Amino acid sequence: MAKKKSERKSKTFTEALGLNNIINDKTGFVVGLILLCVAIYICVAFFSYFNTGAADQSLVTDLRPGEVENANRAFQNTCGSLGALLSYGLISRCFGIPAFIIPAFIALCGIRMMGAYKKLSLMKWFMGMALVMIWSSVTFAKALTPLMGNQVYNPGGDHGAFCVQYMENLVGTPGLIAILVIVMLAYLTYLTSETITVVRKLMNPFGYIRDKVKFTVVHDDKGENVNEACDEEAIVGGEPVEALVYDDPTRAEPIDLPTQPATEPQELNTLYTPDSNEKAKKTAEKEAPGFEVEEEKIEEKANSKTLANNNLPLTPINPREPFTRWKFPSLDLLKEYNSDTKTNYVSQEELEANKDRIIKVLNDFGVQIRSIRATVGPTITLYEITPAQGIRISKIKNLEDDIALSLAAIGIRIIAPMPGKGTIGIEVPNAKPNIVSMFSILNSRKFQESTMELPIALGKTITNEVYMVDLAKIPHLLVAGATGQGKSVGLNAIITSLLYKKHPNELKIVLVDPKKVEFSVYSPIAKPFMAAVEENEDEPIITDVQKVVKTLKGLCVLMDERYDLLKAARVRNIREYNQKFLRHELNPEEGHEYMPYIVVIIDEFGDLILTAGKEVEMPITRIAQLARAVGIHMIIATQRPTTSIITGNIKANFPGRIAFRVGAMMDSRIILDRPGAQQLVGRGDMLYLNGADPVRVQCAFVDTPEVENITKFIANQPGPVRPLEIPEPLSEDETGGGGSLDTHNLDPLFEEAARAIVVTQQGSTSMIQRRLSIGYNRAGRLMDQLEKAGIVGAAKGSKPREVLISDEVSLDNMLTVLRG
Repeated sequence: MAKKKSERKSKTFTEALGLNNIINDKTGFVVGLILLCVAIYICVAFFSYFNTGAADQSLVTDLRPGEVENANRAFQNTCGSLGALLSYGLISRCFGIPAFIIPAFIALCGIRMMGAYKKLSLMKWFMGMALVMIWSSVTFAKALTPLMGNQVYNPGGDHGAFCVQYMENLVGTPGLIAILVIVMLAYLTYLTSETITVVRKLMNPFGYIRDKVKFTVVHDDKGENVNEACDEEAIVGGEPVEALVYDDPTRAEPIDLPTQPATEPQELNTLYTPDSNEKAKKTAEKEAPGFEVEEEKIEEKANSKTLANNNLPLTPINPREPFTRWKFPSLDLLKEYNSDTKTNYVSQEELEANKDRIIKVLNDFGVQIRSIRATVGPTITLYEITPAQGIRISKIKNLEDDIALSLAAIGIRIIAPMPGKGTIGIEVPNAKPNIVSMFSILNSRKFQESTMELPIALGKTITNEVYMVDLAKIPHLLVAGATGQGKSVGLNAIITSLLYKKHPNELKIVLVDPKKVEFSVYSPIAKPFMAAVEENEDEPIITDVQKVVKTLKGLCVLMDERYDLLKAARVRNIREYNQKFLRHELNPEEGHEYMPYIVVIIDEFGDLILTAGKEVEMPITRIAQLARAVGIHMIIATQRPTTSIITGNIKANFPGRIAFRVGAMMDSRIILDRPGAQQLVGRGDMLYLNGADPVRVQCAFVDTPEVENITKFIANQPGPVRPLEIPEPLSEDETGGGGSLDTHNLDPLFEEAARAIVVTQQGSTSMIQRRLSIGYNRAGRLMDQLEKAGIVGAAKGSKPREVLISDEVSLDNMLTVLRG
């Protein structure tokens, strides 16, 4: 019951009368215009009354039937009979000259309804102006009546004259003046706290100036003033305390002020100035015994110019040598669009229409809101609403489909509540989405002045701000989405951002393209920017699955080698290592060298999982777990966001996620661990997640001709003549995965395991575990020995191995040969 009463009370006047659908923006503008004209009309009548009031006096006081129409032009007021009557009623009979405040307030109401000052509180203005008018009426009637002489009106009106007469009869003239002063000061104090300061200054001018002591503090040895003058009073125990004044401006220690006896409290407020301090100091010197202080001599500092030449620091190594003339790609290579110069992406009519529809839908379902705010982006407009008190957030979230139906738009997304704000966000796609060009992103000050290690410019947010992330801090990125929603363009934007910021000596890229056509445009930059296993030197863009496995295993070997170098250098990451190397703190003869960052980009990860399975997933997982510190980062993309592709190991080691539009909520949960990606509008609309809440970004668009221009420009630069060599992975013989069987080191359970497999004809490691009651590692070693002995075939993923021995007789003959 109490809740219903509070809801009824919170209704506005227009809601109570059912005028919400009548008083819209256009009606308010017209009504406001009418009020403004009425205010001007009243002001003209008032001014005319000062000259024509005497002539019209007899007419308005003794008005006869038919004279209101002013057919005979008897009224002299410029605004006719109505103006004369209004002027006589408001000025003469009511408030006098302060009656001008009435048309001023009417004009204020008109301006407010026309939408000029939407945050103006009319109630506060009404109360303030009414108080000023009443106070002025009484004051004018008291102060100006003797000065005005014989007029047809009292300067304070009949209201002021009556109040003056009544109050003087009650409290006398001094009491009336005191009441007027008190009301004036109380009102001014309410308006501004400076009134208190002015009154205090008038009451105690000397003491007030004394308490405002300039306070200067010295913090350095040069005697420079660090703090400016402090005008605040230091209050201790409710009384002002004198500021400390330093005798010597080059010293930071305050001198001791002479203390006053407790029996003389009148001396506590004495102002201490440098002159008084000097007198006190001389008096103390006369009375105190001799005391000399010998300052410690400061040892003369050596001049840096006199240092021996052999102690001069070495010049830091330039990491871009010997390609110091390398020129980064220019912005002329990118295409400009008309949307780059736009400031208003959405028309005012569309914003107003969407706003009205949202309010109407919410009102239809009984959801009241206090305010609504629109933030326009290139493709999405965010409407932030502030619900009325007592409205449940879940009630608004459940209206998502109803709002989408009302707006006739796809991709409506409700954020309830907005992170860090007390509002609820409704993301609505624009009727005409705009292209976010790569030119506008790379031409931004944020990108040009970026100091990130691996800057990636993704696009623009809803608030039209350039959104950038540092791949070195992510440190690995998962990109997923349905076919044709912008994944390939997003990868091109990532690569383009890196090429515009990094030198070939600072960055190497490994491109894996199972589809063979996505990354072929980057072939011209293979020599300066790419890395590959030595035999893949001619084809650095990897398209064969077996070469992918070999490259990933080679990266694992490179990762281990880099960790050994970090250990020898006694540093924790690649950044500290490179800084030490550039400062000549590491010896190149001991194997140390400058380490470039390596970014591995896999375009279709799902195809690799289907064809290679664990052979690909295991090295990727190992690189993702360990390679961050040595500067190896991975970006994998897939158009099949399923649990068989994006496994638990992948999700656990790829904290950075980019989700383009997907077809189902389950796909969004697999990518982002939450819904939302199914509500995107496509064409580069994406959600970036690296933490608590995803950020909606419109991905920058890079067309294939732009990429071709960039690669041609880079290919013509003087740079490395061959890709970075990735070490060869260890062969199966070196790792113990193949070769001949060592009969001297056979497991004691070898024969028993062989009989179990031949009898059951099941080449399964788990079967050996169950039969022999051993652990998985030992069962795996037994299976490797059985494979080398020729009893079982090679592994086939998760399927059981093929059993090559068909009966126990053949097994006994083989075991006899092995024993012999």
